[in-house]
Amino acid sequence: MTPDHFDRSIFDIIDNRCAALEDALESDVMFYHGSIYPQYFRSFRDFVEDVKGSSSRDENRISVVLRTGGGSAETTERMVGVLRKHYEEVNFVVPDIAMSAGTILCMSGDKIYMDYASTLGPIDPQVPTPDTGDYVPALGYLDKVREITKKGQLAPADVVMLKSLDLAKLALFEQARDLSVDLLKKWLVEYKFKNWTTHSTNNPGSPVTAHQKAERAEQVARDLADHKRWRSHGRSLDIKKLEELRIKIDDYSDTENLRDAIRSYNDPLTGFVDRMRIDFFMHNRHIPH
Repeated sequence: MTPDHFDRSIFDIIDNRCAALEDALESDVMFYHGSIYPQYFRSFRDFVEDVKGSSSRDENRISVVLRTGGGSAETTERMVGVLRKHYEEVNFVVPDIAMSAGTILCMSGDKIYMDYASTLGPIDPQVPTPDTGDYVPALGYLDKVREITKKGQLAPADVVMLKSLDLAKLALFEQARDLSVDLLKKWLVEYKFKNWTTHSTNNPGSPVTAHQKAERAEQVARDLADHKRWRSHGRSLDIKKLEELRIKIDDYSDTENLRDAIRSYNDPLTGFVDRMRIDFFMHNRHIPH
């Protein structure tokens, strides 16, 4: 069997597993692997349009199986706009990892599906620098500047670093941080908390007000952006840590049928993109590969 025939056979199986996962989640299903950068946005927009246009389902719901190391908060906002234009309900499934801007994207969902081995991460959007255009993590730089400027006396290495960071860069980093927090606050209230109507812990059974939803969303956003708390841009935020932040996660660890349906779809796809060293890849069973 030639490599092309081998890959075709793999995707015949994956397409069938995608159909099974659609039935399990009662939604359209698409797979997204790669960074969240502006150059991928048009492909994402067209792909979502094609998924919606080729679907025969009537739930008006999509589940995005997401695997990303993060990217741009601005691109994340545009992607959410596309998903919400075409679907009333948007859910995210994270079998492996969705970091930084991927975490921001997940917080725009009505539901987030994870198991015990899944992870999100602290939010730290990547920003293109004015001089080179290279993407760098914003909060890491701001935290370092804050740490250095609090010192009573600067070491020579500190002076060199501060000189390398001009005001334009710092402004970009601050804007990215503030945008990330604002997006989380807006999306949590609008989507994740929309069915949160009564308290389950403090004063159980009492109604939840719009102000209380906004306060909770503000706290979640600040916690996820608190690098002093997490100590690492790449820190794993598993279900237990997320629930400590009072973020509701749909845990499928012990739901055997759903767990098997998600893994049997996700694992061959991630194996394929890793084997082929593909930076960006999307899949839906109706879209030609």
